[in-house]
Amino acid sequence: MLPKRSLMLAVVAGAVLVAGSVRAADLTSSLKKGTPDLKSGSALAFGPDGVLFIGDDQAGAIFAVDTGERTQSAAPSKVNVDKIDEKIASLLGTKASDIIIKDLAVNPGSGTAYLSVARGKGADAATVLLRVNGKGALEEVPLKDIPFAKASLPSAGKKEAITCIAYVDGKVYVAGLSTEEFSSRLRAIPFPFAEANKGAGIEIFHGAHGKIETASPVRTFTAFDINGQQHLLAAYTCTPLVKIPVEDLKPGVHVKGTTIAELGNRNKPLDMFVYEKDGKKYILMANSSRGVMKITTTGIESVKPITEPVRGGGKAGLTYETIESLKGVQHLAKLDKDSALALVKDEGTGATSLKTIALP
Repeated sequence: MLPKRSLMLAVVAGAVLVAGSVRAADLTSSLKKGTPDLKSGSALAFGPDGVLFIGDDQAGAIFAVDTGERTQSAAPSKVNVDKIDEKIASLLGTKASDIIIKDLAVNPGSGTAYLSVARGKGADAATVLLRVNGKGALEEVPLKDIPFAKASLPSAGKKEAITCIAYVDGKVYVAGLSTEEFSSRLRAIPFPFAEANKGAGIEIFHGAHGKIETASPVRTFTAFDINGQQHLLAAYTCTPLVKIPVEDLKPGVHVKGTTIAELGNRNKPLDMFVYEKDGKKYILMANSSRGVMKITTTGIESVKPITEPVRGGGKAGLTYETIESLKGVQHLAKLDKDSALALVKDEGTGATSLKTIALP
């Protein structure tokens, strides 16, 4: 017979295991089998237990689908696929010029890469979801008769309704434009999905433009803990970096983000995530015209807010270095603590390849 203390510890451990099982079941219990009416899949993000969130920019909706992938049997594979755009086109029976890779995401449970692809151009383009296995082979992910759920976004804009999504601590955060007066929106939607709200209107000071803006959408964002308080670090075109406490993102409120860096104008941020190197945390950000930036987070809690114009393409606030070895990066996703996956466009041939890169 177990001693009383050991018995108590066993009971507590068992309760924790049961609670964990309930949590896992609850994450997918709201998903019902059917066929998502996906019109224009764009932004991708993973939650726990193989749940993939897909932003539908055209419909102004977020879909949650169960990929069926839970865990990995080994470390994530260092995948490298040359001319992946041509291989995708071949799989879909078309040519590389007729596809657009909208986004890249990695399932943190399985280490598998997923791609959102548009086959064709314009509003009539078909949406295809693909994954890349550990050997670099492509396969189409079925979007028929699968467990899924849908959250429609009230007051979603007709253009750039969804620019970025992320799952953080039980909520799906959605950036984009709305039809509200303060059109730049950040929404926090609990998952499993209930009714989506119209989100918070976001105001920032844009140093490069020298003015307050409320209609510029967040292009990409990532979660970051500052002194025990969860924040979103949000990047905008041209290129202010802003911190926003998630507790402020309440439906219908007007939130003022704190601009903590100006990273240079004439540029659009594409993807970003936080990683740790030599005991310090950094942000890795891919950009349309300023390469890949390694941004320090040292002093992020006390950096002086930018409230005055930053002219001439200048920089201010948090500092960064440009990773010269990484050129032509179109999309970026963290793979593990030491590496990331990048979709890289060759400046000479124009072909796009999927590459595993070491975190700088």
